[in-house]
Amino acid sequence: MSSTYWHPDVAELSLPSVLFALSDPVRLEIVGQLAAWRDGEVPLVCASVGPDMPKSTRSHHLKVLREAGVTRSVQSGRERQLSLRRDELDERWPGLLSAVLAGVPSPA
Repeated sequence: MSSTYWHPDVAELSLPSVLFALSDPVRLEIVGQLAAWRDGEVPLVCASVGPDMPKSTRSHHLKVLREAGVTRSVQSGRERQLSLRRDELDERWPGLLSAVLAGVPSPA
């Protein structure tokens, strides 16, 4: 069984919300990992992204990214898969994500 979480439509995306979501180093690291993983085309399991941290902290960061419209989360069985909404962000603000990610070191 698969279910989808609420995500804002492209027209509802807010630049201050997106920039706030990207302003935290942990969230920026998560977005960098998603961008590096086949440029966000293949979902990653939520538990595998970001640095080592408590589950509640990871959930908070992932919620901020999802509600800002930066990521998409889909429940698939017992796992929640995460992908970057790069095309939609580029549609709304061309080049913004590329500019932000240019300063993020590539994951090891």
